[in-house]
Amino acid sequence: MSYGGFDKYVSAAEKREKANKSLIKLRKKNPDIEPIIIEGRTLAKSWWGKAWNLNLESYADYENRIGRGKSYVRTNMVLDLKITKGIVTAKVQGSTAKPYDVEILIDPLSDEKWKQVISLCNNRIDSLEQLLEGKFPEELEVLFKDKKYGLFPSPKEIRFDCSCPDWASMCKHVAAALYGIGARFDTNPMLFFELRSIDSKELIKKSVEQKLDSMLKNAGKKSKREIAEKDVQDIFGL
Repeated sequence: MSYGGFDKYVSAAEKREKANKSLIKLRKKNPDIEPIIIEGRTLAKSWWGKAWNLNLESYADYENRIGRGKSYVRTNMVLDLKITKGIVTAKVQGSTAKPYDVEILIDPLSDEKWKQVISLCNNRIDSLEQLLEGKFPEELEVLFKDKKYGLFPSPKEIRFDCSCPDWASMCKHVAAALYGIGARFDTNPMLFFELRSIDSKELIKKSVEQKLDSMLKNAGKKSKREIAEKDVQDIFGL
């Protein structure tokens, strides 16, 4: 309800209470719903969640609208959010009793960009655990954060729809769901690869293969760090 063209102020506590009541009702019908629960004011804590949110906020197309969803996701109004290959579906509590349905479609990574990613990794990521924890060399962050590589999607690769009556190109419910994706990556970063149709295991496999090839090529070469036989004798008094 609006008053004089302005929405009635609703406190964060009231929003949480309303969201919790809706969540209880939804769980009775569907025990498998997956709400986004934010503890504290930090929307994402992991490298993947933070990087996802920073990417969204870095685009001029989104910078004036994405923030509309922060209070919604902070007050746990994203009652359900599921990520599958190229599709995110969510139920977001709004001003009405019935939650709104949100759908977000994200294009898969192109073959050209995938080849660029493989080339730039060049045996720099040793394990899937290292990848998922975001504990790879800092210079590899360019693969995820630099817009020209596009591992994180650009606005032109994201399409969305909401059942609410708001005709804005990005309503509060869509914005909340987009932030909810980042929060979901906190608990399961593998979902990022699922969403973008990327084979994370293939990424590691290629990196390991490149490292092995490099080791084999250098196997017969003398290292500059080898100590000459005469020097070894001098060191050990032989």
